[in-house]
Amino acid sequence: MARLLRALWGFPLGEALLRAVRSRAGGGGSAAGHGDTGSLTKHELPLTKSEWQKKLTPEQFYVTREKGTEPPFSGVYLNNKESGMYHCVCCDSPLFSSEKKYCSGTGWPAFSEAHGTSGSDERDSGILRRVDTSLGLTRTEVVCKQCEAHLGHVFPDGPGPSGQRFCINSVALKFKPRKH
Repeated sequence: MARLLRALWGFPLGEALLRAVRSRAGGGGSAAGHGDTGSLTKHELPLTKSEWQKKLTPEQFYVTREKGTEPPFSGVYLNNKESGMYHCVCCDSPLFSSEKKYCSGTGWPAFSEAHGTSGSDERDSGILRRVDTSLGLTRTEVVCKQCEAHLGHVFPDGPGPSGQRFCINSVALKFKPRKH
């Protein structure tokens, strides 16, 4: 059912269907998700395209919901050196620790592993990997596990021991400094 609802996500009829299902499920009717800065849970229905557009800035929507990319060297977190956690801008899920951030010189924030990763096991992380052939070559897309926001890509040219470079759009992230 969730897959069908996601497939209908971007269509006007699909948005109406999602609102109807949400209101029958006690999801709060048309006000659900509007202006809400809290996290989505895995049990909530995905927001409609118009709901995401109301919740996010145009640049955040373009990158996270339409799989866009911010211009290189333009992101607010590229040179951030504060200690803390990077969360998903869409659902607030913790994604990357500042302890795993490094300067890759590529123009986007880079991380050597996702938060919650144990060795090569990403089951407890907040990300999923997907095959991306959108530019005529095969890359690995990184999305938020909780809300499926596009975050960026991962490449096999990072530092040891993982050898990974998670190249993540700043606009897809929300940084929360570590409390002292």
